[in-house]
Amino acid sequence: MASISGEPIPAITEATLADIAEHGLWGPGATVNHSVVDLGNALVAAAQGEAVQLPPELAELVAKVRQRSEIEVSALTVEENVNLSVFTIKLSGNEPRPVVIMPAGWNPMGWLPFVYAYYKLALRGYHVLAYTPRGLGYPKWISTSTGHVNVAGPADWSDGSKVITFAEGHFSPSKIGFLGLSYGSGISQLVAAHDPDDRVAAVAAVSTWGNLATSLYANDTRHVQAVDLLVGFTGGPRDEKFDADTVEILRKFDENRDLEDVIAWGNERSPETYLAETNRRGIPTFFSNTWHETLFPALPVIDLFNRLDVPKHLNMWIGDHGAPEGAGLTGLPSSLPYPGIKDPVEEIYSFLDHYLLGVENGVPERPQVVNQVMFTYKTKPALGGKQRIVEAARREEYASWADVTTGSETWYLTGANGDGDGALADKQAAGWSRSFTVGETKAVAVEEIMGTGQDEWTGNPLRYVLGEFERDRLLVWSTDPLTGQGGVARRIRGAAKVRVTARSTSDAATLIAYLFDVAPDGNARIITHEPYTVTGVTPGADTTVEWELQPVAYDVQAGHRVALVVNGFDPLYFPGNVKQVLLPPITTTVSSASGKESRLELPLG
Repeated sequence: MASISGEPIPAITEATLADIAEHGLWGPGATVNHSVVDLGNALVAAAQGEAVQLPPELAELVAKVRQRSEIEVSALTVEENVNLSVFTIKLSGNEPRPVVIMPAGWNPMGWLPFVYAYYKLALRGYHVLAYTPRGLGYPKWISTSTGHVNVAGPADWSDGSKVITFAEGHFSPSKIGFLGLSYGSGISQLVAAHDPDDRVAAVAAVSTWGNLATSLYANDTRHVQAVDLLVGFTGGPRDEKFDADTVEILRKFDENRDLEDVIAWGNERSPETYLAETNRRGIPTFFSNTWHETLFPALPVIDLFNRLDVPKHLNMWIGDHGAPEGAGLTGLPSSLPYPGIKDPVEEIYSFLDHYLLGVENGVPERPQVVNQVMFTYKTKPALGGKQRIVEAARREEYASWADVTTGSETWYLTGANGDGDGALADKQAAGWSRSFTVGETKAVAVEEIMGTGQDEWTGNPLRYVLGEFERDRLLVWSTDPLTGQGGVARRIRGAAKVRVTARSTSDAATLIAYLFDVAPDGNARIITHEPYTVTGVTPGADTTVEWELQPVAYDVQAGHRVALVVNGFDPLYFPGNVKQVLLPPITTTVSSASGKESRLELPLG
């Protein structure tokens, strides 16, 4: 039997579903998990009456959806030579029902990975329309859309409105809502803000962005690995998949030139830019994001959330892009015991249920902000040397983001002590300087973009060893072992700030600041990080800079230390040709100027 890709569909077993539960949406090298693709193909084929081997719970799901709906795959022409692949589930009967429109995320399989979610939504009482945004997809797959990728630009807004018009004719829906993950989440927000007839009644945005410009280029630092991943994940060569204007923008980004054009391009594609319009329309909006997000960092999303004056909700989770919601959206039956994994999706659905179906489920009375505290889950050993979660991580509720941080604590950086590292002390220290040579180190934000965060979500955060960090290529400052009540020494809540004075042998210096939680045995876990690039400076001249790290909810246990590490190179932010970037060798010096003493400010809650 052939799938929509033309390949045979393997049997779907409990092992397939266990793989989705463990690895979520993503496969090795930031691909789509092959088990997710197999399941999506199987669910489509089964709904069309094909004999596909499915576990009993999924077979029952398909049977129920087939019994009460019509399922179709079609193409919607939005302009000459641009056809969007569309998947629809139309519920039977004449009763007015809402429709949930789901623009696909950024992947070459288009709408295919989320067929499980479409069926679950149908059983909740929604018509469903999923579509692949223009330009995405492999050639000849029926889930592929033609045209050129516009990266959530005006062409995609226009396409979204045409999809709404098609949905009105196809379903005669009572209300229209949007639900999207990643690329689909940004498009959902932008279509809702731009639809000329104001037809969108609610938006749920998962792993989304607030400002695309600052997500990909913040603090004068290019997020190169994120852009490279996106460019390579469309289903074809860059010059064939993107429109001409976008190809030129990508070229400027690659060559680190005319970045004001890149910023303007990103701002045009940012929900933040159209905040006033979203507020005027009063569109209820749900955000679900992660602390260690590598594609669209949390800070711009939280800033957008704070400025929204609409019914709204924000969930922040452990992990990286799509990790918390991935399994629940792509295929996680109730028979699999993974505590906490389904919660993110169920809360998204209940939000839509209230604003689209009119269910009185208490959504408006719920706290606006719910933060999961990093790594507070309980685990037990599992196969392969990994851990399995047996008790979900703790979550904290807040009336607003302003309530998350209730105080702060300032630690001052010192010069090197007896072991070569510096201290984080309670008294100001000026007049010292410490230097490092810019190069690769073991202090990195992630080992694998998205993959490291997926492991965090399933109970296996990356382990660092502070003693193994290369002191000639980075600098370390740490507190003494911390004390506290109830076993917790510090409740870090919000965005930490770092201030240092720096100079370089080059005319620019990138500083990446990392916060680590260091256990008594020297093993460490990353709390947060953020880069800052000082540009246009005179080599050898001092410049004092201050910047915010990504926000977190993290408990430092009593007896642990907090360490600040600063280096000048992280693969997440630099081109792949390391030798070319670092030749000739660059030396960066960090010091503490009198009156502008170098410091770390921790937010507490």
